[in-house]
Amino acid sequence: MSSLPAILSARIQSVAEVDPELRPATKPQFGHFQSNVALRLAKQEGKPPREVAQRIIDSLDVADLCEPPDLAGPGFINFRLKAETLAAAASEQLADPRIGLEQADQPQTVVIDYSAPNVAKQMHVGHLRSTIIGDTLNRVLSVLGHHVIPQNHIGDWGTQFGQLVEQILDEGIDAGTLDLESAAELYVRASAHFKQDQDFADRARKRVVALQAGDEETRTIWQQLIKISLPGFNATYQRMNIRLTDDDLAGESSYNDDLPKVVAELEANGTAVIDDGALCVFVEGFNAPMIIRKSDGGYGYATTDLAAIRRRVRELHADRIVYVVDMRQSAHFDQVFAVSRKVGYLPENVSAEHVAFGMVMGKDGKPFKTRDGKVATLKSLLDAAEEKAAPAVALAAIKYADLSSGLNKDYVFDVDRMVATTGNTGPYLQYAHARTHQVLRKAEAEGIAVPDKITVLDEPAEQQLALLLPRFAEIVNEVADTLQPHRLCGYLHDVAVAYSTFYEQCPVLKSEGEVRGSRLALCLATQRVLAKGLDLLGIEAPDRM
Repeated sequence: MSSLPAILSARIQSVAEVDPELRPATKPQFGHFQSNVALRLAKQEGKPPREVAQRIIDSLDVADLCEPPDLAGPGFINFRLKAETLAAAASEQLADPRIGLEQADQPQTVVIDYSAPNVAKQMHVGHLRSTIIGDTLNRVLSVLGHHVIPQNHIGDWGTQFGQLVEQILDEGIDAGTLDLESAAELYVRASAHFKQDQDFADRARKRVVALQAGDEETRTIWQQLIKISLPGFNATYQRMNIRLTDDDLAGESSYNDDLPKVVAELEANGTAVIDDGALCVFVEGFNAPMIIRKSDGGYGYATTDLAAIRRRVRELHADRIVYVVDMRQSAHFDQVFAVSRKVGYLPENVSAEHVAFGMVMGKDGKPFKTRDGKVATLKSLLDAAEEKAAPAVALAAIKYADLSSGLNKDYVFDVDRMVATTGNTGPYLQYAHARTHQVLRKAEAEGIAVPDKITVLDEPAEQQLALLLPRFAEIVNEVADTLQPHRLCGYLHDVAVAYSTFYEQCPVLKSEGEVRGSRLALCLATQRVLAKGLDLLGIEAPDRM
């Protein structure tokens, strides 16, 4: 379903034959929308802008939507929607439990790669944004009917496991008795040991070879490290209301058997060539080739990423692949996508997108760390927020702060600002939602029924709120297309602000008759939009605060 602005814009464009660039009116006395299309056309046609504007107005058929358009100033056209038009559109939020959301015309299989913590390490601040953003994209695309396949590409393979296994054997530890915290401490000891002791370093490197070769003792300890890590990851996901489970795991190790197949295919079709002993793929526009197999016969991350795309297209049948990874990896993914296109793993009808995001900064403007200079764990961030607010409010504060700024921007982790119930914060949206419940509870206690339609919109504050509510579906579709959750955050904040103005300027229960019923229905419509919108952000919508 198109929103009222979209319908009106299409009507104007059919007459003007160019995008009218419809904008919200700057002041209520100018109506609801304004277009400067006549000023732009006047330059092309060599005619006075007011003459062009009047021609457009005379040709427009918008009587079913608007009052007669106004010609203002040098040639602006102002549009005021009819109150009954606004009421009917806003009432659809009451009639449709899906809040106007429609299934995609062509549902896609969408693979989203996000979170990706490392085995035997605690999740840290670096995993915060990938996890939150990826979860929101999962929710948005799923609600529109797309088949979303989350892929949690955990770090469960590579040289660090040679160090860990060797340290466990050196210390005589039963790996099955470790938990995630003690495994992380073990990792610190192993890393230091590796740097300080050449004999240990040599043994750790041989242990990696043993792991790759399937040595039973090495594999058993490696599997124990994975087993103790997963409960820690899952506890964090549950605490953060993140839709990831063990079924979504697709770690680096899962592609190990595919790496020789990738090499064999690329050698066979001639897209990979030997250069200085390494097997490489050269793609125009990049300063260096992608190394598919190192000169010593080993493989790097790039080969694993190629194998992942290969599987996601061939076995998962992806139409769209989305990587939620920080912006420092942009050049890497540009090359991975380019090589995947060249070698045939990524057909033209499959899109691959890197949702790049900035860093979490401290108040000092530097990457967020603990007071002793260490990387902050995700648990410590959640704990810090919960010291200031209840868990559901604290989580709303963290998620909204992350999602509401443009993804490619860094943002400051400022707990005091984030948990405020005023301003552009998650708790402010929760408070607005709770406020709608408060009004409706009082109405129920007084035996006042809520009508199924909004009928009276005489006040500007009522009209502004009613104008916003039907745009929900349009905004959700925008997020699905652009993969930019801040658009939904901005919209929900606009709704919350409009509701606050309505609440202050338009008495609900103290009004009477049809006006009271219509305002109660407007409260209920607002509640449904805020609740669904917050759910798509992974934020709880409380009834009370």
